[in-house]
Amino acid sequence: MTIDPARAEVAPTIDPVDIYTLQQPGGLRARILTLGGAVMTLEVPDREGRLVDVVLGFDDASGYQDNRPFLGALIGRYGNRIARGALRVDGRLYQLAANDGPNHLHGGPGGFHTLPWEVRAVSDGPEPTLALRLVSRDGDEGYPGTLQVDVVYTLTREHALRIDYTARTDRPTVANLTQHSYFNLGGHAAGSILGHELRLWASRFIPIDNQGIPTGGPRPVRGTPFDFLAPLPIGARIEADDEQLQSGVGYDHCFAVDGWDGSLRAVAEVVEPVSGRRMLVRSTEPGLQLYVGTHLGGIAGKRGARYATRTGFCLEAQHFPDSPNRPEFPSTRLAPGETYRQTTEYVFSNE
Repeated sequence: MTIDPARAEVAPTIDPVDIYTLQQPGGLRARILTLGGAVMTLEVPDREGRLVDVVLGFDDASGYQDNRPFLGALIGRYGNRIARGALRVDGRLYQLAANDGPNHLHGGPGGFHTLPWEVRAVSDGPEPTLALRLVSRDGDEGYPGTLQVDVVYTLTREHALRIDYTARTDRPTVANLTQHSYFNLGGHAAGSILGHELRLWASRFIPIDNQGIPTGGPRPVRGTPFDFLAPLPIGARIEADDEQLQSGVGYDHCFAVDGWDGSLRAVAEVVEPVSGRRMLVRSTEPGLQLYVGTHLGGIAGKRGARYATRTGFCLEAQHFPDSPNRPEFPSTRLAPGETYRQTTEYVFSNE
């Protein structure tokens, strides 16, 4: 394992940022950028032991300065959407920045994905880690309270990329953090992900309107194109005549994890049949957002790649969208003296 900081070139208005490499002998290798805490590369062996980069991204830090697709980035203060940017905490209304039509998405235009994170610690050994910190001041993007966020990336002995989050506040606020890597287990430039086989431990999903805002509580997946209780290619039913697929322009929906109790549990599994790569997702969160890169639109990526529609998928562990305005959803409220905690693992193996 090596941890090798390399100074990245960014605009003079951006604080200097660094790139850290975490590596296991014969195992995973990741490059993480302090700007946005973004996973720039994640190299995973196939069934023949060949390492291939399986996350979409940019060649250098300059691509992450205007990272509108949120490629690889840490997301906060609130992953997913808040309707009309209206946030009510303890009876007081706060107006958040609108960056998705009239709605607030992924922490706003100046969310955590745009900010330089402070490196707090790095460690060598069989489980290399990188610990990052960000302090979001009271009023940032409209949120109440100063929020201190700590994130630790670890490459585990189990061949997993593990992400541990903690956060504390000095005033009542909300917190819903996630990670926004786009995966293609055939390789970041391998093309369509519709042949990847997906299984979800979720028998319900959150229906949305055409702006991605929930229209009600969780709905059963049985008998719908959202049934991934048994493994199925992502593209098997994506073109079905279904009102919810039209609302999301494909899959851009949060699934309610079965049996959620806050413990770390399996929530998804994906297999890419050609390479044999398998990715198991474990999380402590009640929801998992499935997004299949519908709006990528041919952006310029690493090493000359063009990321077209549906060439990467996201599995974002989180609370449900618009929870602050939905008292029936699990709460995202965080008060002084409390600690927000979240863990997500992406565990890799081969068939």
